[in-house]
Amino acid sequence: MAAKKKIVFFCSECGNESAKWMGQCPACHAWNTMVEQEVGTGAAAKKARPMAEVPKPVVLSEISLGEEDRVRTGIGELDRVLGGGVVPGSMVLVGGDPGIGKSTLLLQACRELAARGQKLLYISGEESLKQIRMRADRLGVFSDGLRLLCETDLGEISGILKQEHPDIVVIDSIQTMYNEEVSGTPGSVSQVRESTAVLLQLSKSLGISIFIVGHVTKEGTVAGPRILEHMVDTVLYFEGDRHASYRILRGVKNRFGSTNEIGVFEMRQNGLEEVENPSEYLLSGRPENASGTVTACSIEGTRPILLEVQALVCQTSFGIPRRQSAGADLNRINLLMAVLEKRLGIHLGQCDAYVNIAGGMRIAEPALDLAIAMAVVSSFLNVPVGDKLLAFGEVGLSGEVRGVSQAEVRVAEAAKLGYEICVLPTANAERIGKTKDIRLIGVSSVRDAIALIKK
Repeated sequence: MAAKKKIVFFCSECGNESAKWMGQCPACHAWNTMVEQEVGTGAAAKKARPMAEVPKPVVLSEISLGEEDRVRTGIGELDRVLGGGVVPGSMVLVGGDPGIGKSTLLLQACRELAARGQKLLYISGEESLKQIRMRADRLGVFSDGLRLLCETDLGEISGILKQEHPDIVVIDSIQTMYNEEVSGTPGSVSQVRESTAVLLQLSKSLGISIFIVGHVTKEGTVAGPRILEHMVDTVLYFEGDRHASYRILRGVKNRFGSTNEIGVFEMRQNGLEEVENPSEYLLSGRPENASGTVTACSIEGTRPILLEVQALVCQTSFGIPRRQSAGADLNRINLLMAVLEKRLGIHLGQCDAYVNIAGGMRIAEPALDLAIAMAVVSSFLNVPVGDKLLAFGEVGLSGEVRGVSQAEVRVAEAAKLGYEICVLPTANAERIGKTKDIRLIGVSSVRDAIALIKK
């Protein structure tokens, strides 16, 4: 019997289904996210599976797991974010802005994996075989272990995966895949959700590692239902300005490793190259003896990264002063400026303020509070802080400087790059004690840190 059709409404954020349209999703409480879709009902009954194919429970202690189960991609920064390599049977979602380098990164990973004897299949629904070949010629020499396929029909792709049984598969992109058993156009909520479910079942049953590329919305999240990120094992975001050379690969979910780990790349003519020392890379070109610039240290995953915090404070020409930020939270900057005005008596109400994290990094860690406050005051007083000084610490509303995590790692990274003075919270300074390579100055309030600038 032919399947009947009915109209339902899906939430584009969480995938919740409703029989009628609602302004707010009852599951995730997001507004204006209900999307109309046509689905089929009354499908033919599924055939019973033979008893030999029915999965049986396994005792936990009988499952073997070792380091050899991971497959190294040959790209150190990618392996770092993945947690040490690709896990067989895992599903990885890679998202990012158009033109940021998602396809280039995965094609480079395919080249390295094919050279290590892995059997790979690159399935593209957006580019032709000639377009992929043109990019591959720019990246280098590929072995015969990589095969290409241009197909969007998920039924055909499923048959090919069962027949070829590759080790690793790349789907570029999930928004172009089409499942004939599901109504809706490619890229719709129902198509993306069901296509991902089919690929996930193939990945787990056949032991194939699958990388899927996902488009992003204007808010920077992966397009489609939020359930897409819940289904996969790992979610990676490729960040950065497409007009600049740097690229940041950030892990926001990883069932096989630590989250919020990052990898740094530089886009060049022959593809993406790893940046093994991002601190030195991000601090290159820093001006000497300039006011309004302070070096800070942020922890991204397990890696300490030194950053240059820049601030420019000048008299406003308008009734309301202007505040602008690039790379830092604007609300946090307004809070810090209010603390400086209330607790220290620095009158910033008639000044425009611009704060920038040099190098294009986006940092939300509170440990940058002290560096931002010192950079703002340094620009306001037009007094340089010093090229060999580094600062980190969280600033509270009372002007106190609170301790941060992994202070020892931050101090060691600063000493390695030749910094002579480190301004940090008193609680962290007492815990670290005396050091031979760098002088530690513990501060309990932001007033103590600002006093160092006036000297």
